[in-house]
Amino acid sequence: MSCATFNVAVSLNLHGWNKNAVSKSLGFGHHTTFQKFSSLFFETLGLSSTNRSFVQHAPSRSFHSVFKCAAQNSQPSPSIGIGTENNSQRVTVLVIGGGGREHALCYALQRSPSCDTVLCAPGNAGIASSGNATCISDLDISDGASVISFCQKRGVGLVVVGPEAPLVAGLTNKLVKVGIPTFGPSAEAAALEGSKNFMKNLCDKYDIPTAKYKTFTDPSAAKQYIQEQGAPIVIKADGLAAGKGVTVAMTLEEAYEAVDSMLVQGDFGSAGCRVIVEEFLEGEEASFFALVDGENAIPLESAQDHKRVGDGDTGPNTGGMGAYSPAPILTKELQSIVMDSIIIPTVKGMSAEGSKFVGVLYAGLMIEKKSGMPKLIEYNVRFGDPECQVLMVRLESDLVQVLLAACRGELNGVSLKWSPGSAMVVVMASKGYPGSYQKGTVIENLEEAEAVAPGIKIFHAGTAFDSEGRFIATGGRVLGVTAKGNDLEEACDRAYRAVENVNWPGGFYRRDIGWRALPQKQHSRKE
Repeated sequence: MSCATFNVAVSLNLHGWNKNAVSKSLGFGHHTTFQKFSSLFFETLGLSSTNRSFVQHAPSRSFHSVFKCAAQNSQPSPSIGIGTENNSQRVTVLVIGGGGREHALCYALQRSPSCDTVLCAPGNAGIASSGNATCISDLDISDGASVISFCQKRGVGLVVVGPEAPLVAGLTNKLVKVGIPTFGPSAEAAALEGSKNFMKNLCDKYDIPTAKYKTFTDPSAAKQYIQEQGAPIVIKADGLAAGKGVTVAMTLEEAYEAVDSMLVQGDFGSAGCRVIVEEFLEGEEASFFALVDGENAIPLESAQDHKRVGDGDTGPNTGGMGAYSPAPILTKELQSIVMDSIIIPTVKGMSAEGSKFVGVLYAGLMIEKKSGMPKLIEYNVRFGDPECQVLMVRLESDLVQVLLAACRGELNGVSLKWSPGSAMVVVMASKGYPGSYQKGTVIENLEEAEAVAPGIKIFHAGTAFDSEGRFIATGGRVLGVTAKGNDLEEACDRAYRAVENVNWPGGFYRRDIGWRALPQKQHSRKE
């Protein structure tokens, strides 16, 4: 897909929405509010006025339905927790996706008192066999009409969109248009993740702290800027690249190679048509999550990911090799600073631009070594993977009611309940990941691994059944071996005991997840 085609596809056709799809509007009283957002959005994507003219003539009243979930008859209690009867009507929930994040969401939703049934499309073999959801493997989640028809036939009362691609493609827009409550941002709001340049422009406009940067489409200009700035330096593909579009270049040559792979060789397709060259920030990374209802945001518990493939944070970046929660680096004071300086300005900024954000804001942060203050590295517009796994095993609130409250714009006053102690997930990946890897390798002894200690749950990210009914690996990141404990050391010990009991010669894992928070504990495992 060309850059121009991608840009138009992300923007979507916003005209013709049904103005009766929602109970009340979210403030698009006239054309100028929407034009403010579309101007920033399309300027970011580099579209001409001709390309965006069809959007500027969209009827403003009918545009309301894009950004608001349909109201439900029930009302949530301000404090929503397991065991609280918030709603006499139990809800059928559809989770979109088929990875480890979606398995964790199914697990938490199934435990919600107000949940009747959890469906997952397409799901995977592990989700299906776990009993956490009924998998609908033949539902085409890229076809909005098919998803709408399925929801209407099955009486789905809440759709939770897990992956970023359906969000950027506009699945939420289509579902909300027909009145199906959907947790996840519109395509326009998903530009926070779909275009790093859009996110950076928003940061500039609303004074959100982030790394210094410049955006390029010309490789020679990019290399000239890199030479002026020096190494180390960070090169990012503008669009979605499955967590692999970032190079932390320690030398100029490495930076030049990254630019060529994106802008010259086209290794990332349309996602790499533009690159962001960003200053290297030294410090400790942390993940911060907030639920957002368009105007209000409430923080989730903290978590910390491990992006590099190798022990000691070495090797190339991945989608994430493990995580733990809570993250000691994110003190209560720092969490307050993040909410005040990053999350709230983003929510207010998106609203001011005419695109209220409803869903999860996942802020990838760097806690700078020199200042101790947080800076925004990137936004994701969905639950992180594998951070979602450790958050969902700790969550004790009725997740269905929490997400419905977000859809209705009613998060103000909602509080979340979390289990004490800690949780850790260790990702088991196919050998060779994040490069090429073999598919179809057999995985055994999973039930026994889950039983080696209390509080262990194995989430499946990329598994299927072979002809003999055995689990086989079908992806790069395959399993998320998750454990709870009274403290991080106990959670770590339980997670690795389980990992070591999984019989999978075709897999590997990092042996030092949690090393920053457990400096005295050398828990590196033998090969």
